[in-house]
Amino acid sequence: MLMRLKKLLQDDQIRPLDYYFAELISRIAKQQIEAPLEQDVVVFCAAFTSYELGQGNVCLDLDQLDKLFSLGGPLYGQQFQDWTLPPVAQWPELLTNSIAVGANKPLVFELNRVYLARYHQFELSIARRFGQPLNYQVDPRLPQALNQLFPAAPNQLKESEIDWQKVAVAVAASAPFAVISGGPGTGKTTTVTKLLALLIMQAQQRGETLDIRLAAPTGKAAARLTASITGALSQLTLPNQVAKAIPVQASTLHRLLGVLPGRSEFRHHQGHLLHLDVLVVDEASMVDLSLMARLLAALPSNAKLILLGDKDQLASVEAGSVLGDICSLVEQGYSHARCQQLTALTGFNLGEASNKGQLSTVADSLCQLQKSYRFHQQSGIGYLARAVNAGQSARIAPLWSKYQDIVRFELEQITALQQIVAEGYGEYLQWVAALPAGESPQPDAVRAILTAFNRFKLLAALREGPYGVTGLNELVAQWLRLPIEKAPTTASLSEPTVAPWYSGRPIMITANDHQAGLYNGDIGMCLVNENGDHRVYFELADGKVHHFLPSRLPAHQTVFAMTVHKSQGSEFDHTVMVLPDAMSPVLTRELIYTGITRAKQRLTLFAPETILNQAVRAKTLRASGLSYRLANPNMESSCEFI
Repeated sequence: MLMRLKKLLQDDQIRPLDYYFAELISRIAKQQIEAPLEQDVVVFCAAFTSYELGQGNVCLDLDQLDKLFSLGGPLYGQQFQDWTLPPVAQWPELLTNSIAVGANKPLVFELNRVYLARYHQFELSIARRFGQPLNYQVDPRLPQALNQLFPAAPNQLKESEIDWQKVAVAVAASAPFAVISGGPGTGKTTTVTKLLALLIMQAQQRGETLDIRLAAPTGKAAARLTASITGALSQLTLPNQVAKAIPVQASTLHRLLGVLPGRSEFRHHQGHLLHLDVLVVDEASMVDLSLMARLLAALPSNAKLILLGDKDQLASVEAGSVLGDICSLVEQGYSHARCQQLTALTGFNLGEASNKGQLSTVADSLCQLQKSYRFHQQSGIGYLARAVNAGQSARIAPLWSKYQDIVRFELEQITALQQIVAEGYGEYLQWVAALPAGESPQPDAVRAILTAFNRFKLLAALREGPYGVTGLNELVAQWLRLPIEKAPTTASLSEPTVAPWYSGRPIMITANDHQAGLYNGDIGMCLVNENGDHRVYFELADGKVHHFLPSRLPAHQTVFAMTVHKSQGSEFDHTVMVLPDAMSPVLTRELIYTGITRAKQRLTLFAPETILNQAVRAKTLRASGLSYRLANPNMESSCEFI
């Protein structure tokens, strides 16, 4: 078995980590000399459980072993019979009897899934925290407060239409834990701002003060949450003492928990809890299983947790799809008792959302916002997003000719892409060219450059290759140094004076640097100061413009183009998305949907129609047992650390 795995390692089909973990399990399993078949099965499962973790899956699902042999899998082109393993039906017994599998062992077998022990514990702890019976405490004044925050104007809502923002606030205000999910423009930030106002009003009536924290998985997402809350507050009419009490500054989850340099643990944990009353986590789809488990462990039992996100977006880069697993229960609907309670609180008849037979308590804490206020009736972006989200590729083709805000080109139409890029980045180039020579850029000028640059973005599905981020970044830099026919500006990029640095080079940080205040996803601009030296300018979370020596930056890359994954948490007036010319495992419905919904006003897609349709039909299914555990909260685990 190890010889076969070593061949996969040499062919770069599995990682060194996968092979050496399997080697470790092999040494443990060999202590059972009388069980050679069991050893092969356990070693195989060890290697590919580790491999699956690297692919974002929490476990190796024995019901989905065929994924290993499909396109993009490490065993593609092989047959299960080639591995001379016993029938899969025998594996549960063989795994259960292995000395390498079970409580306090490296591997755990449960729910017909094989886990690394640590990730089994992460999943179990999350399921228990979210699955425990909830105490719905309702202030008698809550209906009146909801009506103040959501005054219904005459004819504002149809008789049968439900204001799901109001329902979401009622759900979160009356439960210790809530998930508010919704697509772009459905008002998640406005909803949570009204929720915080309501909680603060209730606390002030009790003579109390709430410690509220805002957080997000990345620095970019935290900055956007800060801006969104600030913007929402400016649109709401609230008592001064309430508005002042609503925090606007968000931090990253890592900073909230307290990073310990060189260690995987955080400063805050089960033995040293966070000091807060309410925690709002935005872009929760990006939170992986490990981070969610550590966050919940550090959360006081009496604290209110609100998760915001879009359940249909890409899952976290690391293993798990926690928000998606939780929101899979939204189909259950509310329990009958909860439905009656929410109807009384909001005045909306939620009878159709009631499911008397549900077992899970989690569904009573969920709310799916359903109305987009961004995409109007003539918005092709909204229709396209819904068609992709539904996996209905046949609905897509007619949309291109029907709506003006969405356009599709074939990959071969490179001249069109060049022209669009020149137009999209023309404004920021004009700002760079207008900077006075011999002077350092002023903060307002830097903000204007970054704002103009971030109105347009080129997204790619892949990192490498001619249609990936690497190839597109090189191509765009070349284009922007050339005069382009019909270009909106004569400004162009300068050649690197100290390779690879030049004025106008956009930079994205790819690793967190807490000391510098730079985080994965932050975007800055290389400009020249009064001495003719290159500096990279960022507008940081405190709203101030800071500059850094290029040599002092953490890991970074040029960012004319970025991956769809990196674009999560961002929005651009005009988004251009480029798909490759061949199908890849990363091309999924969730990736296409996420890329489309980064566009606020205009979307341009460069993709072969066949590749687009295949991607829309390929739904991401991350292996996990979390949704099953949440749906069956009374289930006991037989494999726990003692």
